Amino acid sequence: MNIELIKGDITKIEGDAIVNAANSSLLGGGGVDGAIHRAGGKQILEECMAIRNRQGKCKTGEAIVTTGGNLPAKYVIHTVGPVWNGDEEKGSKLLANCYIKSLKLAESLDVKTIAFPNISTGIYRFPKELAAKIAIDEVRNFKSEIIEKVVFVCFDDENEAIYNEFLKEIR
Repeated sequence: MNIELIKGDITKIEGDAIVNAANSSLLGGGGVDGAIHRAGGKQILEECMAIRNRQGKCKTGEAIVTTGGNLPAKYVIHTVGPVWNGDEEKGSKLLANCYIKSLKLAESLDVKTIAFPNISTGIYRFPKELAAKIAIDEVRNFKSEIIEKVVFVCFDDENEAIYNEFLKEIR
């Protein structure tokens, strides 16, 4: 898999799938979650509501999929990252699961390209360096015959610099 890094708006990414850093309600919220719901339109919210009615809330570390609605991506994979509480071992495992479950779900949909935001590093306060390390490690260790490209989409300069530093080490 090719790994790319860009600074930008994940709602503008063209490709097979983008990942939403969702909250457990699946009903939209702030940050990237709110932006994806606003840009994607009511179809995404309606599908999230149907999933919620079927299975209840989405647990931390799990992932579900909806169509992309009005977005240029075909699918939105919604994953619920952990809220940082200082428990590095538990938080790291849950965050790693977000990437693993999203990638497995993408494979099941025959996704060739997938874009990830910086999961849990906004209002969930997960340490950005640790989150970047987990994200890059999980993507690098995931073996896929289907997914060809993973794009990390950083919204801000700080995350972009952190990801650049970690990716430099593996290039």
